Amino acid sequence: MRFNTRSFIKPFLTPGILLGVLFSQSVSQSIPVHTYSIVAFDQETGELGVAVQSHWFSVGFLVPWAKAGVGAVATQSFVKVDYGPHGLKLMEEGMSADAALQKLVSEDEGEAVRQVAMIDVKGNVAAHTGSKCIYAAGHQIGKNYSVQANLMENETVWPAMAKAFENNEGDLADKMMATLDAAEAEGGDIRGKQSAAMLIVTGEPTGVPWKDTVLDLRVEDHPKPLEELRRLIRINRAYKHANKGDHYLELEDIEKALAEYEMAAHYYPENPELSFWSAITLASKGQLDKALPIFRDVFNREPRLRKLTPRLVDSGLLPDDPELIETIMKIY
Repeated sequence: MRFNTRSFIKPFLTPGILLGVLFSQSVSQSIPVHTYSIVAFDQETGELGVAVQSHWFSVGFLVPWAKAGVGAVATQSFVKVDYGPHGLKLMEEGMSADAALQKLVSEDEGEAVRQVAMIDVKGNVAAHTGSKCIYAAGHQIGKNYSVQANLMENETVWPAMAKAFENNEGDLADKMMATLDAAEAEGGDIRGKQSAAMLIVTGEPTGVPWKDTVLDLRVEDHPKPLEELRRLIRINRAYKHANKGDHYLELEDIEKALAEYEMAAHYYPENPELSFWSAITLASKGQLDKALPIFRDVFNREPRLRKLTPRLVDSGLLPDDPELIETIMKIY
């Protein structure tokens, strides 16, 4: 399903003046975050996500909303932030994405300048592109997703986004990242690029917010926000593996811990600390021959980690063995 609108706005009007001319004072206080975004549902994992890029500072503060086991919302164009928390509340109370969006649009005197998409935990999708969203503006709904854009270079942006989401493999973060890349490749925001964000939550809520959040990343201001967002996703994956390594270490499952630490270093090779903890684990478990080459590389790349090493004895992360510590400290 596709929708687009042509609303020709005089270029000398600023967003605030424009809204003051077209609508009431309450609507003119909206925040003009013109952008492209995707809301999506991963049928295999149950995860719900939102991803967005805009030529506006800190787009992640306003546009993306999601709650585990409930749904996800993107509210953009002349943003009425209420669509985010209120849409989630209505879906949590049992409304479908479509019913929730219809209710909120019907109560909004400024709906003509809004662009909103919602998806619920069952994969039901709804989207609204107001008739006065700045050209090029439109949305496309597909199975388990909606892509939407306004103030774009041209009308090919959102169809390209839809195609990218449908045709790319990987997890939800990979697919949404490919969707944003496709938008930019088609010209993207006519003003350029500045910030980006991605938010993913679980399909089954635990009641513990930090466990319910799979990924929550923001690029507040950057000349290449999508490249930076991709870098942050990669680093996020590295630290997830590192955290798993810590978990297995607590369980004294050394082989699994080392495997996770190796994956962490794979995703974030430019950070020697991730390899450092692999070396610490090996040394603490009597595998010094395997640890020393790693220590050598790590200490050459970040000398301060050498200084840190003996401090780990008092925390129980290394044995209280002076000979062991001396051997590690002498490695060059």
